[in-house]
Amino acid sequence: AIALCAAALAASAETGDREKPINFSADRGDLNYETKLGKLDGNVVLTQGTITVRADRLSFKQNADNSMQVTAFGNPVSFRQKRDGVDEYYEGFAQRVEYDGARDQLELHDRALLKRGADEIRSNFISYNSKTELFKAEGRPDTPAAAASDNGPGARVRGQFQPREGQNPIGKGSEKAA
Repeated sequence: AIALCAAALAASAETGDREKPINFSADRGDLNYETKLGKLDGNVVLTQGTITVRADRLSFKQNADNSMQVTAFGNPVSFRQKRDGVDEYYEGFAQRVEYDGARDQLELHDRALLKRGADEIRSNFISYNSKTELFKAEGRPDTPAAAASDNGPGARVRGQFQPREGQNPIGKGSEKAA
């Protein structure tokens, strides 16, 4: 059973991230400064502007437009990026994360969680585009993460959107104080 969910939101990812240098730290690394490729292992932290990736191991490259392309593994991997024009971050967590900065595309695989403030979505696969702010979530019952976890997302997509600020639900707050 595959569930699809899409939502358009107001602000996009921080636009200046790709103009910043890529910084990294790890216990071990295999890096090529000429080709701008790297493989890092052990307590990995990779940053570019407001983007932060924390993982057990990852491989990355610097794209021609200075953005980065990352494949990361961990228990879990965490991904964080500031939204443009607001003091708020998108945060993603999963066992495997793939990020393509040239396309502004983030994919979270296995026990995935994507958060924006108090809003969140959980699934075994979440694809998110920070330029369009659209995401797709799929329940995948046949993944090892779904089978191994009774309380994980499994075959279902789960989430919660908080009420929008300034919205007045019907019947609430419409009475005047006497």
